Amino acid sequence: MIKEVIVVEGRDDITAVKRAVDAEIIAVGGFGINKKVIDRIIEAQKRQGVIVFTDPDFAGEKIRKIISKRVEGIKHAYITKEEGLKDDDIGVENASPGTIIKALERAKCELKDKRKVFCSQDLFFFGLTGNAKAKKKRTILGGELGIGYCNSAQFITRLNNFGIGKDEFIKALDKVNKEIENE
Repeated sequence: MIKEVIVVEGRDDITAVKRAVDAEIIAVGGFGINKKVIDRIIEAQKRQGVIVFTDPDFAGEKIRKIISKRVEGIKHAYITKEEGLKDDDIGVENASPGTIIKALERAKCELKDKRKVFCSQDLFFFGLTGNAKAKKKRTILGGELGIGYCNSAQFITRLNNFGIGKDEFIKALDKVNKEIENE
């Protein structure tokens, strides 16, 4: 598994990168990079490192510059226009798995063992799935941990991929539970 979190432009890019490698991926959704997305990228950089992997076009370079200005120390992966070209469309989503792997290797990505500290039983035990308040608790806890909102399965993946430990998790969950109790 790739240690760094890979930042791409959109959903099709996520699909292409996941065909090539096992990694946590954040999609910025184009030019409209909001504060929540930047905050997730900053948190990812602190925890695991970040590789920005945008399209080899004007929009991709603009997005790359926006992220670079706001997040220090990130790595960059590049493909050529020819490597990302398919039917007059240029993008990471068109690159072959081999091309994506080479681009990430050139960016000096690091490998790590896949981590399985958290599982679905943990989410059930801590009330983060299987009850009426689970979604709300996951939303608040995801914000507290800097991993954002997601469904239960993705929440487990992010907890593990972002390197969150049990102590940090429990501390954040206690804070969230107190916050919900005081409502």
